[in-house]
Amino acid sequence: MPNLNDTLDTILDRSVTAADPAARVPGVVATVTRADGTLYEGAAGARSVDGEVPMTTDSVFCMFSTTKAITATAALQCTEEGLLDLDAPAAEYVPEIAELQVIEGFDDEGGQRLRAPLRPITTRMLLLHTAGLGYMFFSDVYSRLAATTGEPDIIAATKKSLMTPLLFDPGTRWNYGTNMDWAGQVVEAVRGARLGEVMSERIFAPLGMTDTAFTMSPGMASRRTEVHQRLDDGSLAPTGMVLPQDPEVHMGGHGLYSTMPDYTRFLRMWLRDGEGEHGRVLRPETVAAASTNGLGELKIGMLKTSAPALSHDAEFFPGQSKSWAYSFMVNDEKAPTGRAAGSLAWAGLANLYYWIDRESDVAGIWGTQILPFADPGSVGGYLDFETAVYQQLP
Repeated sequence: MPNLNDTLDTILDRSVTAADPAARVPGVVATVTRADGTLYEGAAGARSVDGEVPMTTDSVFCMFSTTKAITATAALQCTEEGLLDLDAPAAEYVPEIAELQVIEGFDDEGGQRLRAPLRPITTRMLLLHTAGLGYMFFSDVYSRLAATTGEPDIIAATKKSLMTPLLFDPGTRWNYGTNMDWAGQVVEAVRGARLGEVMSERIFAPLGMTDTAFTMSPGMASRRTEVHQRLDDGSLAPTGMVLPQDPEVHMGGHGLYSTMPDYTRFLRMWLRDGEGEHGRVLRPETVAAASTNGLGELKIGMLKTSAPALSHDAEFFPGQSKSWAYSFMVNDEKAPTGRAAGSLAWAGLANLYYWIDRESDVAGIWGTQILPFADPGSVGGYLDFETAVYQQLP
């Protein structure tokens, strides 16, 4: 029987050499770790379809929404130190968030019908995605605002891009959106420093994450992986996309660049009850509390696309119950891949996927750079990868 490394290498190679163009990815890096160290680290393919530079394990990726869990960690550190009350109005720290109103529709002239929310947004709501915020690519309302009013997209990393209306009253339901960008603003207000500086000192240093930042160093930029667009015929085209490198706002919901081994150090910290390679990041009791469902009876479901070029309709393990923690998806039932019930997971827009299974002491990440999200070829490779890990765990 092949060993785990050989099996996973085969899956990566198959993903970059698939006969069907729609199932093929240009390059992939993936890792698997346990609390005591990395089990697997591999790369296959190329950084871009337009070049011959091979994908390497130190290739740099735009991490998109995998940034969120790191921002949540920074917020949780503030609560540990008594600097942040998760249940206080977030406007006590960032007054601008109190300006957001609930949109109830549009009038005959296309203007917004707005009203005050029934309750203030708290940082806990931001961490749980229950504040009422959305994303343009998962909201017809936000898409209409962008098309008719020139509402800036969050990719611009500006404060104005965060001043979008609420889709519902805070605390009443779960909806994926710019919550963690606002949570990052709360952290900045509490710490009196930019989010990237806070992360660098309090998360990246104790974890040994030397290749993670909102602004790439020259060395990181030289190893950057191209973001591709999947075309209708299944082929891939380079987009040239690079997130703003001198952003007005360090976007806590999507703005980091990193490598898969660096992000694995972050995943491993959650398996180690908050302990990093060079120091503690979170207390064990914080990790335990942050790893459980925080939604009560609320559940998360399908992410319905409003921008097919950026995302397909997406749902992890359809038909299974899924909750939310700070700030991860929780699969309430054992997953088809073998992942234990109560495990944590999430993803990034360009088809990056990770999971943290504290019960089984295993975590992993699969990184590509392809739009739209939930690309079938990328998802299929990732699910094969995770399944193989559980079938052959030593």
